[in-house]
Amino acid sequence: ALSCLLAGGCAPAEEEEAGLSHGSGVCKWFNVRMGFGFLSMSSWDGSSLDQPLDVFVHQSKLHMDGFRSLREGEAVEFTFKKSSKGLESVRVTGPNGMPCLGSERRPKSAQKRRSKGDRCYNCGGSGHHAKECQLPPQPKRCHFCQSASHMVANCPLRAQQQQQQDEEEKCKRATLRELRVFEHTDKKPAAWL
Repeated sequence: ALSCLLAGGCAPAEEEEAGLSHGSGVCKWFNVRMGFGFLSMSSWDGSSLDQPLDVFVHQSKLHMDGFRSLREGEAVEFTFKKSSKGLESVRVTGPNGMPCLGSERRPKSAQKRRSKGDRCYNCGGSGHHAKECQLPPQPKRCHFCQSASHMVANCPLRAQQQQQQDEEEKCKRATLRELRVFEHTDKKPAAWL
């Protein structure tokens, strides 16, 4: 029976020996990021169940091409076994042994991301990289203001903006200190009354 499982499939008579049963039902839920979920079994070896039973499913057990997942409510047929943790699917297909349909959702890491820095380092243009740039090498520029006369470490606009931000932060801190002092006293400024 173990060699049957390792070989990837069993003839019906061998499945019964291996302790495998047949079930059908729907996908209760499936986490595409983690690659597992649960099936809601409504039929066990051809007999309808009064109460649906949960059967664990891992993406490796799904019969389908490409990214393996299940859609919530998708009709499935499966073989399963009893394990120490409960019922566990061994092979999951769509109705009549067809491949599973799968979920439209994909984990975020599998989705194609829009590249933020897909620009030429030479001219700053999009659609090509520096090695493909038609322009001769351009002078290095400040990353903050794009000036060719200095680099970002010596950028006067950046220094000016940083100074304004520092002053605003000091004002906010001073205002918060004043509010804390007034919260603990009965004296309120005339402007508050």
